[in-house]
Amino acid sequence: MHCIVDFAADWVNGNRFEASLLESRGPFSDGIYEVSFRFPTGCKIMVDSAIRILSLANQLVSSTRRVRMYFEEGEAGTMGYLNRIGFFDQLHPEVMISPERPAYSGARLHQGQNKKLVEIARINKDDRDIGLPSRLVKVISRVCQNRADVEELCHSIWTIFCELIDNIFEHSATKLDGYAALQTYIEGNRLFVAVSDSGLGIMETLRPTLKTQFPQLEKKTDTELLVMIFRQGLSRHGEDRGCGLKGCAAKAIKYNATLDVRLPNQRLVLIPARGAYEPNRAYCSEQLPLVWGTHIGITFNLGVDRNEGSG
Repeated sequence: MHCIVDFAADWVNGNRFEASLLESRGPFSDGIYEVSFRFPTGCKIMVDSAIRILSLANQLVSSTRRVRMYFEEGEAGTMGYLNRIGFFDQLHPEVMISPERPAYSGARLHQGQNKKLVEIARINKDDRDIGLPSRLVKVISRVCQNRADVEELCHSIWTIFCELIDNIFEHSATKLDGYAALQTYIEGNRLFVAVSDSGLGIMETLRPTLKTQFPQLEKKTDTELLVMIFRQGLSRHGEDRGCGLKGCAAKAIKYNATLDVRLPNQRLVLIPARGAYEPNRAYCSEQLPLVWGTHIGITFNLGVDRNEGSG
């Protein structure tokens, strides 16, 4: 059977990414041997969706499915943007591209020249790049150099990247690479941070340990547990080891950031309210089409410089 994932002729954010997967009924469904991703004229892929599509495509190839990508506008459209951010550099060579793969890597040709983005970075658990968080944060220091709180902002982003990358090494258990990316949109004072892996999801590693580590939480729903992970700190290793993602949330909430967490069959979106992530402002979707791993996107609404009153 052939699964077709059609993306919208519009900006493809997390919501539209999920809508396209749902309409396709899932690339990992039984009997699927070929998957096509179609990008029509007018389609614009947000950076967090880009690395989710990248991870999914590579997962499908690793599970012996044939994968094709069709770009209606060719390099004049979203294909050109994906080439610029290094999407094709990380995409498995067996993925077939129409009209054809770019003749050169836009990411390698222009690396570091766009002050608003960081090309997709590979995260390999067997070859750790300890300088990656610092390189990602350099973009923030350039874009936000006129903010009085730029130092604090950079430190917050650096901490978040370190924790999210550590989380990949903690939960991954896969030979497939993870990815990280960052992009700023100056006009809207927005900053997108995205980290993606193809390993075991957070709940797959946490649930089996609840009986011994947190027996009082065994009856909690996945949504309740996920909110606890980010609000209170919760780890399969016990009470003293669950501060990483909680620390990310604490840094993110200072900048009114929205957290989008995609797990194998679930998605949790945490919306800031009154300086915190509250359970009644958590939106969870379940029984989603399978995508291996944990994919975390954080949207920072930088707005006005908190120290000076101007952005």
